[in-house]
Amino acid sequence: MTQKSILITGSSSGIGFDAAHGLRDAGWRVFASCRKPEDCARLRSEGFESPLIDYNDTESIVTGLAETLEATGGTLDALYNNGAYACPGAVEDLPTGALREIFETNLFGWHELTRLVIPVMRAQGHGRIVNCSSVLGLIGYKWRGAYVATKFALEGLTDVLRMELADTKIKVILIEPGPITSAFRKNAIPHFEKWIDWKNSACRDAYKEELDRLYTEAEPGKFELPPSAVTKKLLHAVSAKRPKPRYYVNVPTHLMGFMRRVLSTRLLDAMILRG
Repeated sequence: MTQKSILITGSSSGIGFDAAHGLRDAGWRVFASCRKPEDCARLRSEGFESPLIDYNDTESIVTGLAETLEATGGTLDALYNNGAYACPGAVEDLPTGALREIFETNLFGWHELTRLVIPVMRAQGHGRIVNCSSVLGLIGYKWRGAYVATKFALEGLTDVLRMELADTKIKVILIEPGPITSAFRKNAIPHFEKWIDWKNSACRDAYKEELDRLYTEAEPGKFELPPSAVTKKLLHAVSAKRPKPRYYVNVPTHLMGFMRRVLSTRLLDAMILRG
């Protein structure tokens, strides 16, 4: 049997790193892409093929995919769009430039890579496109407006793509993690410091509490799971004969997916604000 291939973005750490190892252990040929050359070099030292793909750089998207396809002889069984970041801050304090920048990474780059992969999968007659969303693609949460906006947009774009490809053998799937152990919060700090002038904000006092959460190494939350919980869902998404359109990963995603269907907007807001 021919070894199946998967291209995973954002593989330097966290969800993407675990997915690369998990899929390789399951027998897949893994192309574990990163946006920094030093991370690609580190993954190559671990035995991975690691093309450079930066969602903010069209040239790297094109050349990274080309490198992958050259290695496989022009085929690709699965794409896992994963790389993303957050820019914490109140919506009223978010410069429009911050939104443009985060959409480039969290949505536009995903779209660009996906559009290049679809013709490959059409030609070979099958494929899986898996997008890593979030519980914040299901519900909003204060101070997370930029990230929420990208994930809501991703949810809608993925739903439409799934319907448009329904008459093909290309399956389009969303994975919905809740809290996952990773460096995600730490990685958000440079974006917060670049864009948010919190000291001159009308929400200045409220930021002080949020800053403690952002800069303090937090203990694992009650419902927090390791990245392997996401990898388990990914394995099912790329291997099942009839994969689900959505895979909820942990309790918060199951709960919020249910609550947004049964509660009014006012009641859902109240529940979220109570924490």
